[in-house]
Amino acid sequence: MGTGTVDVVVAGAGLSGLVCARDLHRLGLQVRLLEARQRCGGRMWGRPSAMGLPLDLGGQWVGATHQRLLELLGEFGLQRYPTYYAGEGIFHWNGTAHRAGVEHDFDSSLLFFRPEQLGLPAGEVAEAQALQRRFQQLVAQVPPGQPWGGPAAAELDQLSIAGWLERQGAGQLARYPLAWLARMGGSGGFEPHESSILHLAWSQAVAPQQETPEAWLVHGGAAQVAERLAAELGPLIQLGAPVGAIEQNGGGVRVTFGEGGQITAAAAVVAIPPPLRLGIRFSPALPPEWQGLLQRSPMGSMVKVLALYPRPFWRERGLNGLGIGNLPALELSVDSSPPDGPGQLSCFIAGDRAVAWQRLPEAERRRVVLQDLALLWGPEAAEPSELVLHNWNGESWSGGAFTSFMSPGAWSRYGPVWQQPHGRVVWAGTEAASRWPGYFEGAIEAGLAASEQVKELAGQGKRTSQTWANNRDFESS
Repeated sequence: MGTGTVDVVVAGAGLSGLVCARDLHRLGLQVRLLEARQRCGGRMWGRPSAMGLPLDLGGQWVGATHQRLLELLGEFGLQRYPTYYAGEGIFHWNGTAHRAGVEHDFDSSLLFFRPEQLGLPAGEVAEAQALQRRFQQLVAQVPPGQPWGGPAAAELDQLSIAGWLERQGAGQLARYPLAWLARMGGSGGFEPHESSILHLAWSQAVAPQQETPEAWLVHGGAAQVAERLAAELGPLIQLGAPVGAIEQNGGGVRVTFGEGGQITAAAAVVAIPPPLRLGIRFSPALPPEWQGLLQRSPMGSMVKVLALYPRPFWRERGLNGLGIGNLPALELSVDSSPPDGPGQLSCFIAGDRAVAWQRLPEAERRRVVLQDLALLWGPEAAEPSELVLHNWNGESWSGGAFTSFMSPGAWSRYGPVWQQPHGRVVWAGTEAASRWPGYFEGAIEAGLAASEQVKELAGQGKRTSQTWANNRDFESS
């Protein structure tokens, strides 16, 4: 499979690339899917625990409005079960654990908790809720498909989240929900000084916490979706094949990959995170706007922690495993135990905490995580049957998680090219979605949108591989 001619080359066998390749293949087009890793799935990846429990090391949740993902689950016969939110969670604030039930109307909550139950100073809670309402007013003004086109977009894009909070005169508690959304809220993995208030508002306009994006889990793990798609495509996939160059000439492209392999095609789909696209040599070169956009789209810093126990013991104390707060390491804890199975807490270290955590010796990494688990759920939490620590910034072909984010000024200066193809090169990956970017749903949307763009390049899908083969300008070069 080192050379040849096909209709479409897809670079990146994450969920978005897999969905795109399958859609084009089902049209009867010849497709080659190139993946740099020795596995498919990208950030949709799992493996069994030492006890044999399927683990999602990447994303794992299904949202209440993730219709495309729900359709795939149905197609593959994969069953889902609700995330456990019964009982009370823990909001750990300035060294004290506050118990409260879950408020399912996110806009009325204090980071999912019922604010009146937290036992925090009433004035500070009122200030936090007032600031949240002001932020939601910004969210409502952001056009989801054109965040650079809303009222005062340029000004809001030049103002960091931290700067906007300063202007509001916000206290510590009032600041925290927006800082949490930056580090964990779908776009995730960055600090308030690293992105603009416009970007944060856009991320909530297109992927709102109000729509419960963590509503469901998948029996056997969400990674099964990528595994099923990869199995269907089978020999069309080439692993260990990072794309190094994409050249365009006349009516086609030539893709160079791996150790000198080359494929010619009518079009190419690039379904990898934005920063990694800078590692591909494009000819003709990407326009300055595209270069600027990619250079200002870093990946978030994120470590996923999976703590496994013989049983979900916290439930015996009326707790639901939802833990949030300003702990030294953990930003979020969620009960992801399978029904009638062992206990499992899915936790995250994000932003600056993730960067600092990576500098620690391995034994110290484990110690600080276990310490935070004990602060949230008691001494028993410090003795898991198994503790899995997966650093997504150590994944060279991902660069981080959950997705990339925009630095201040990027949307207003470079945003209009965000979803535009580069000649016969089309973009996919969750970052290319205008609905649920940073989630599986966004990856599927972007993959299908890329497929539609390729069909347009192929004359609305009417040209067959044979007629495309008559327009290969690279055959003799």
